[in-house]
Amino acid sequence: MAAARPRLDEAARIEASSLDELMRRHPAEWRSVGEALVAATKDGAPAAMEAFVRRARDAAAPWRERLRASHGNPQVLAAAIPLLAAARMAKLAAERTLLAAATGATSGTVRFDPWSGWLAQRLLFSRGLVRKPVSLTAFRLLWPLVPGRRLLMPLVQPRGIYCFYSRELLREIAALAAGRPCLEIAAGDGTLSRFLAGEGVAIRATDDRSWAHAIAYPDDVERLDAAAALARHAPAVVVCSFPPPGNGFERLVLRTPGVELYVVLTSRHRFAAGDWGAYESQRAFEWSVDDRLSRMLLPPELDPAVVVFRRLPA
Repeated sequence: MAAARPRLDEAARIEASSLDELMRRHPAEWRSVGEALVAATKDGAPAAMEAFVRRARDAAAPWRERLRASHGNPQVLAAAIPLLAAARMAKLAAERTLLAAATGATSGTVRFDPWSGWLAQRLLFSRGLVRKPVSLTAFRLLWPLVPGRRLLMPLVQPRGIYCFYSRELLREIAALAAGRPCLEIAAGDGTLSRFLAGEGVAIRATDDRSWAHAIAYPDDVERLDAAAALARHAPAVVVCSFPPPGNGFERLVLRTPGVELYVVLTSRHRFAAGDWGAYESQRAFEWSVDDRLSRMLLPPELDPAVVVFRRLPA
């Protein structure tokens, strides 16, 4: 009996699947990914892990384009599925490895102890999971007293929270904007834009709302993808907080002529967030990781990086 042809929705299903699900459905691809993961973690170098994720992603990228151009041609789909699965497994496996290094937990449910939960709640949130601008002085004083601090981000990331913003960082970004019109892309629930507006920044928050399964988007976050937002609002300043790794939209920011300043809040772990390939290949901006600002992005367990792009003179 001939094997069943893969369905087009299998490609979308891969992007929504957990690592364990993919390991069960694609055992041959997992064997290859697992062997590469072991090799990448052997010496503990972050660059090796980044290269591991990048190789899998780059191998899948042309097949994503072919699949899109073929409108789901069954032969193209059959060839693409293993590479798409391998790329997704590599990303999730790297994230799980990073989680294990941060928390010491490789499986099971991760929970705060009551003291850690109480202290983190008062330090970082105004209520529930609604974040507040954090006093850097208070954070540096109290954060070492939170025994379970390394568990915080694994607990809140599934709810679309990737970092916390100090008041000092918000003021620095406002100073960089210098009164120019500002746009936030991939804004999630719009927290960063609301905080910056509180510092006097004229800013619009936009998001394509592709994370509606995890984020309750408020009305002040305009439903636009990055390309449409850049075209509609023609900003001089763009900000983005923890853009997905290998995304296709940051290169659009760096190609938009009217953008004078781009500020990215991300992680130094290149497989975790940001299109570092686009950062390095563009020639219109001078850019650097600002170490001083990076220390104002919280918590430090993220290995945070604030990347600042300033347009070069014509």
